[in-house]
Order: sequence, then structure tokens, then C-alpha cells
Amino acid sequence: MAGTRQRHGQDIGIDLGTANTLVYLRGKGIVLNEPSVVAVDRKTGEVLSVGTEARRTLGRTPEDVVASRPLRDGVIADFDGTRHLLRHLLAKATGTAVRRFRAGPRVVVCVPSGITGVERRAVIEAVGSAGAASVHLIQEPMAAAIGAGLPVHEPTGSMVVDIGGGTTEVAVVSMGGMVASRSIRVAGDRMDAAITKQVKKDHGLLIGERTAEELKLVIGSADPTAGEQAPAELAVRGRDAVGGLPRSATVTAAQIREALDEPVAEIVLAVRQTLDAVPPELSGDVMGQGIVLTGGGALLRGLDARISWETGLPVRVAENPLDCVVIGSGKCVEQIEELRRTFATSV
Repeated sequence: MAGTRQRHGQDIGIDLGTANTLVYLRGKGIVLNEPSVVAVDRKTGEVLSVGTEARRTLGRTPEDVVASRPLRDGVIADFDGTRHLLRHLLAKATGTAVRRFRAGPRVVVCVPSGITGVERRAVIEAVGSAGAASVHLIQEPMAAAIGAGLPVHEPTGSMVVDIGGGTTEVAVVSMGGMVASRSIRVAGDRMDAAITKQVKKDHGLLIGERTAEELKLVIGSADPTAGEQAPAELAVRGRDAVGGLPRSATVTAAQIREALDEPVAEIVLAVRQTLDAVPPELSGDVMGQGIVLTGGGALLRGLDARISWETGLPVRVAENPLDCVVIGSGKCVEQIEELRRTFATSV
């Protein structure tokens, strides 16, 4: 029995995100939050760095080193890179080399609700090859709802909108299942790309994704009135699109809001389409309880007000929105038998 407890003590919940990967260790809570980045030597294929250390090298590597994010739009784009990322994070989280586990950990992984069968198998194989004894997949909106403390097992409708790096997941959950859902590959990354495009258009300046993200966080907003709470402008550095030389430019909040309008409108549309598919009785529940926003995108200024204005429903940002998905996976790890029916796949 002691061995069983020890093995189960290593059970892990993972929010395998496009931008960041969070790890929850049974009995300890969230133990790791690192960028989903891997740096590899082009010539030898050797993994040079992973996570936070690798992110520092994005856009700054020599020709023979490539630093990249192995997950795109919420799914695996580079299988080997994802496997290296998972192996590194599992070992770091547990303090044990994966190959030394007497019995590999049971792992609960969060995946987009719109994931395909091929993408689903890729996640299972990547996590399994990183040392897991068994893999359970849970859809991100369900994990987000559990992590946000919504009454997912009661016969009442609860609506969650999880805006990550690669995907936005919208769902109404009731009695341990998703009644209506929509997954779109429009989220933080698309916002950053839109900002990069806007800065090039307005200022003829090429900027990297880290600079675009800074603009979004510092002066970005989804609603004009919310933008009043942020600085009106921000000076950034980049490369001149014509001359190729380094220079700086001052970007305004209005320009960033214009850039964000299209991806934000697509997110709002996904919310409205999901609401259209909800049975009338549950629609009344959602109207009473409102919509809960989770994920990094929930922190965009004015997004809650914009969605509320567009839908006519109350909208609030969850407590600790960045951690809701991994906390949900962690609750599944802590109560793996009781919450088994919430899993999308178990292997």
C-alpha cells in the first residue's frame, strides 16, 4: 500500500499550453510554470535548453541553433520537441529522472475540445514517451470550469471561456459534461500576430513576438473605455522594414486596440454561437450565473466588458485565471476515480 501511495504521489496534471506549460503534482499543487520553448542544435539535434532558459534565446540564436515552440494552436506541431519538453518538465517537477520511476506517473493532460483524432494520439504518444504509465485527456474548457470552481456536476448550466495562447475554448457544462462547446484557433498568439502586422503597417517597423506581447499587456485593450486605464502609448524597438537598421517608434493604445479588434470579434462570435446552441433551460442558468473568463487572454483590459456588451450577460474574470486549467487537471489527479467521467480519453 505504501508503494501505491508513493506512486500515486507522483501523479501529475499538465496544462500543455502553446505559450506556457504548467504542472500540478498530486499532494503538492502547482510546482512548475515554464514557457513551452525548446532550443535545439540544428546540426546534431541535441536539446540545448528547455522552458524559461530556452525562451530567453527566442530571436537571439546563431544560425546553428533554433529556439522554437513545439506546440501551435493548442496542438503538437513538433513531436520530438514536445517529447523533450515534457520529459524535462516531468523530471524537474518530480525531482526524479523519468527513467528512474519504478512505475511511471498517471498523467492528466488538458487538450482543446476541437482536437482531432490524430492530434489526440500525438499528445498521448508524446506524454507516454516522456515516461507516463497512463494518460488521461480532459478537454480544456471542462478543466477550466473545474479549476474556476464552477458547479460542473450539478444539473445547472455554467459557461466558461478559456482564452489561451493558441486556442479559445467556449463551453457550457452541466452534470459533468459539455452541453455546447466551440473551439477556435484564435487567442493570444493571433493577437500578438495582429499587433506585429499593425506596427509594421503604421510605423514600418518589424518587431518580435515578445515585443508584441509587451504591447498587448501594457497598452492593449478590447474596449475604448477600458483603454483609459492604460498608458496612452509605448516606445518600442525593432528593425526598419525598408532600411533594415535598428530604430524605435512610439505605438499608441488606439493602434493596438485597432489591431486587436478582429481577433476579439472572432472570440465574441464564438461565444454567441455557443450560446445559440444551448437548450433554453440552461440558457436561463447562464443568464443568471453569467460567463466566466479564464486563461491569459482573460487579462486583456476590457474584454469582459466587451463580451458583456455584445451578449447582454454578466461576465467576470475568474480568480487566478492563468491557473484555472492546470488546477482543474490537478483536481482530477487528486480525485482521479471520482472525476473519471470528465475525461475525454484514457489510455
